[in-house]
Amino acid sequence: MVLECKRCFYNANHPLGLVIDDEGICSGCRVHEEKDHLDWNHRFEELKKIVSRYKTDKAKYDCIIPVSGGKDSFFIVDVVKNRLGMKPLLVSYNKLFNSSVGIENLANLRVQFDCDFIQKNINPEIAKKITRRTLYKYGNPYWHCIAGETVFPVQIAVQLKIPLIIWGAHQGLEQVGMYSHLDNVEMTRRYRHDHDLFGIEPKDISDTYDDLEDNDLINFLYPPFTDIESVGVRGIYLGNYIRWDPYAQHLKMVKKFKFKGMRLSRTFDCYDYSDSLLYSDLHDVLKYYKHGYSKVTDHVSREIRFKRITKEFGRKIINYFSSQNPTYVEIFCRWLGVDEKSLQLAMNNHRNPIHWKEIDQNIWIKKASPKRITKVEKVLHYPNLSKSKINENDYITVGKGVDWPKPVLKKKQKWL
Repeated sequence: MVLECKRCFYNANHPLGLVIDDEGICSGCRVHEEKDHLDWNHRFEELKKIVSRYKTDKAKYDCIIPVSGGKDSFFIVDVVKNRLGMKPLLVSYNKLFNSSVGIENLANLRVQFDCDFIQKNINPEIAKKITRRTLYKYGNPYWHCIAGETVFPVQIAVQLKIPLIIWGAHQGLEQVGMYSHLDNVEMTRRYRHDHDLFGIEPKDISDTYDDLEDNDLINFLYPPFTDIESVGVRGIYLGNYIRWDPYAQHLKMVKKFKFKGMRLSRTFDCYDYSDSLLYSDLHDVLKYYKHGYSKVTDHVSREIRFKRITKEFGRKIINYFSSQNPTYVEIFCRWLGVDEKSLQLAMNNHRNPIHWKEIDQNIWIKKASPKRITKVEKVLHYPNLSKSKINENDYITVGKGVDWPKPVLKKKQKWL
């Protein structure tokens, strides 16, 4: 029997790896306890000393901030520009599976903070070839997104000779306690390879018999060590120096900068990945197939640690949202050029037999699955959500994020 943490819902088989101690508490929960004991004023002063070495009047930018239309981008830029007094260059990798809310947030981010902005746009046809390959081979349609957003800031840092990259929180620290806050862990190529990309590098994707060429993958190559060392590139995480609390931070950004969220079918968190119609949707289903748990488990475990929900209530939340169908499968199939039946067959190949049992041809049940519940009460308050219908019509590959010029409303003709 797999050991589960007595406090949250992570178990010893977590894909990032964790340790459960003699008291039955996981390493992620133990490291989270540091948030209530560390002197965060002192930690922030340490951060000030670090960034002071990179402030300069001789260049237009003194750091790079990777941003998106979701997650913690508003909070990071607010801290870096308004509290630390730096001159950031904002960079973003276009993941292509964009929601209208994400496009709007990204436009609002640029306006609110008046920062220069560079976005990487790869050929959508190449993205489709890569997605088709990583979906069928690894059960991961999101590989190009993770690979792109973790390497593009480093490429720009080398090209423009901007040595400091400032990220938000470190996933391994926040989820599973891979490090202590006091370790001051920084960006590494090794972590990207082992955990962000799950060991899948560009060279592993192409195959003799497919239509992917080496040039199609050049955008995802990490810069050579010699180039990184010559510029002195380093990436630091604000989460080591600030008491990181995504929900509380998002509420501040909603109030201060009108950050927007959207309701998602497979989790209660309306802010975290509101910019993507794939990540918390079809991609999350594949996570459920492979690892036996969904993104909602991450969100519930986080909120249990912050003592905003109980484990008993969290179990109901996970039960409800994990059983919800994805909303945007049709959009994905149309974009990739596959039918839903073929997609389901491909996804079934990646079901983990530890968690799933095939009872008939392509009919699967989850082992040790509790009885489904059909509704769950409100979890947390999420203001300023998009009023558009949850069923968006398509991905927004490129968008302004604003209505300009404003549409002229014409008086409707009466026919009867």
